[in-house]
Amino acid sequence: MIKKKEDIKKVVLAYSGGLDTSIIIPWLKDNYNNCEVIAVSGNVGQGTELDGLEEKAIATGASKLYIEDLNKEFVEEYVFPTIKAGAVYEGKYLLGTSFARPVIAKRIVEIAKAEGADAICHGCTGKGNDQVRFELAIKAYAPDMTIIAPWRTWEFKSREEEIAYAEEKKIPLKINRETNYSKDKNLWHLSHEGLDLEDPANEPMYNKEGFLELGVSPEQAPDKPTYVTVSFEKGIPTAIDGEKMDGVAIIEKLNRLGGENGIGITDMVENRLVGMKARGVYETPGGTILYTAHAKLEEICLDRDTQHYKTLVANRFAELVYYGQWYTPLREALSAFVDSTQQTVTGDVKLKLYKGNIIDAGVTSPYSLYDPEIATFDEDEVYNQNDSAGFINLFGLPIQVRAKKGLIK
Repeated sequence: MIKKKEDIKKVVLAYSGGLDTSIIIPWLKDNYNNCEVIAVSGNVGQGTELDGLEEKAIATGASKLYIEDLNKEFVEEYVFPTIKAGAVYEGKYLLGTSFARPVIAKRIVEIAKAEGADAICHGCTGKGNDQVRFELAIKAYAPDMTIIAPWRTWEFKSREEEIAYAEEKKIPLKINRETNYSKDKNLWHLSHEGLDLEDPANEPMYNKEGFLELGVSPEQAPDKPTYVTVSFEKGIPTAIDGEKMDGVAIIEKLNRLGGENGIGITDMVENRLVGMKARGVYETPGGTILYTAHAKLEEICLDRDTQHYKTLVANRFAELVYYGQWYTPLREALSAFVDSTQQTVTGDVKLKLYKGNIIDAGVTSPYSLYDPEIATFDEDEVYNQNDSAGFINLFGLPIQVRAKKGLIK
């Protein structure tokens, strides 16, 4: 049952320490009868953004802060299934924010239940996708939980007004009015939105100091290429250049290699779930390498019909992730299909990284369906080229019949 405002005594807040959630703590206490606020930060690879977070949360009015290490779960249960699916939203976005939200929200619900909270609060705006992602996950694990979304009801109409409120409350911020990009960072990616990026006519200032954080622009990348070999077992990356690593370490290493070579910078205007178009710049160096390597391996390991049909599944899978529908029967069913296609997606993919480009440099697999004896242009003894005449006659029969009836214009 949704609780009345006066009945809310304890709130669990999805806390990042950024502008929105920093001012939400005092705002909740001002507007919800000085309720107890418990902050929860899901560590999915934000790095130094977590430094000093507990001190800041307590100083701002929270009674405590949980910092939950979700990196392993994030990678193995959310990132890898999405890579195996080949899911890319609108052909460009590698879903970095999208699949991080379900794992964070799930853990927040667990803490809210353990703490006996009356409500869960998030700092997502009413214009964004994240409000849907958080709240669908909350509904999946706590269907009767009261949800507070301040952006829908509070007095602030812009980030400038939020900054003024933070200054009034003496809340320290790592941003100012001139560098107030809206950013989201995790192990997988870093997104940039707002300011000059709101006009699609403006070229992103890639070479401006402090803009790119995970790497350099292609112009600043080395003139010498870097080679990297990614190994997979049943569609899951397991080693880099022959060295076995867990998923978190693989992404961290590929982020470094990719970032150094200007890999994985995407500028796109995407269709948000709420109906508007929004422009953003994404840095996903390691993820771009993994997607490219996985797709290359599938070229030789999947039969034609499975490979073609899987592209349809990939598009739908990407929509489900982007729309916050991770905890749904359809997503689970699609993952089951994807897993069945990955049983032979095992092998090594060699790639050349050069100034923002990923160039194929060789692929091998014990399950390769590529047969050089059949594919060769030289003389062979395994393929009778005369067989193709009968095949073409049957394959083209419907066209031939329509032509004789004068139906082809």
